[in-house]
Formats: sequence, C-alpha cells, structure tokens
Amino acid sequence: MSGDGRKKEFSAGGVLLKDGRLLLIKMRDLLGEEVWTFPKGHLEEGETPELAALREVKEETGLDGRVLRALGTARYSFFRNGTPVDKEVGWFLMEEAGGDGKALTPDEVLDKRWCAPDEALSLLKYPSDLGIMDALRRAGLL
Repeated sequence: MSGDGRKKEFSAGGVLLKDGRLLLIKMRDLLGEEVWTFPKGHLEEGETPELAALREVKEETGLDGRVLRALGTARYSFFRNGTPVDKEVGWFLMEEAGGDGKALTPDEVLDKRWCAPDEALSLLKYPSDLGIMDALRRAGLL
C-alpha cells in the first residue's frame, strides 16, 4: 500500500487474435456479475508482465500463446472492500500456439468465445477493454 492508503496492483493480459477474431472469456466481476473480458491476472513474484500474460492466458483459456507485440498499459482505479486500488495492466497481442483449450482455472472462467471485432465490441464493457479494441483498430490489426 502507498502512504495514502491506496493499494497498487500490477497485472498482465493477453489478446489472442486468430483469423481476425479475438478470444474473450466470461468471468464474474467484483459484484458477482458475469462479464466478458480478455484473459489477465496478477504478476507473481519475479515474473515479467510478458510471462504473466502467457501464464494467465494458459490458465484461463487452456491455450498456449505466442507474444507478437506489446499493446501498451492500461491504468485504472476501483474500490475493493472499501479500499481504493490503483491497477496497472500490461497487455500483449498473441497468436495461438497450441494447448488443449481446457482452462486450468475452470472455477474462474464461465465461458470463452472467439469473436469478430463487432461482436467483441458489443460484449465488452470495461473501459480498458474497449481501449484495447480501439488500440487494435488504430494499429490496423482489426
């Protein structure tokens, strides 16, 4: 925690792109509501953002990723149990590189789906995820 009582968290995530489609996962948010998003999670001790993103993609989708490029960092704040949290998420564009598609954390991931960009835009609700979509479009990747 920082001196002002705010907690700082660092995560990383992967955006898998295949044949112009994106892989989304369905999870529960802090309020217990179902939400579509990209695979991501906390960095473990000594882990780089890139390695964390690869691990989280594997855990949440059962797929191995291969990093194609960094997509940038999203920063946002929220409250968890009354404590303000400042979160930083490093994002990486990936291609599928194997795996059996069986999530290693099936209790966390309710569903997954390859989506065309327009479908992904209709399903995503987090501003940071919509920002990723915008960055992908600006980079000519969608």
